[in-house]
Amino acid sequence: MPKNKIKTHSGAKKRFKLTKSGKVKRSQAFTSHILTKKSAKRKRNLRQGTYADVTNEKAIKRMIPYK
Repeated sequence: MPKNKIKTHSGAKKRFKLTKSGKVKRSQAFTSHILTKKSAKRKRNLRQGTYADVTNEKAIKRMIPYK
């Protein structure tokens, strides 16, 4: 009897990428709206990606098993 495949969480696959070392890469929050209040420097710094916290890594990796 073959093992069942796990379904990938479609929201997570759009938001996270895995690095070669196994870390979870994500984009910054607060970049989608109300951009007039934020300074140009703040918006520029929000463009850079960051890593997901280690406490959430296990759950995220379970949601994107084939990435």
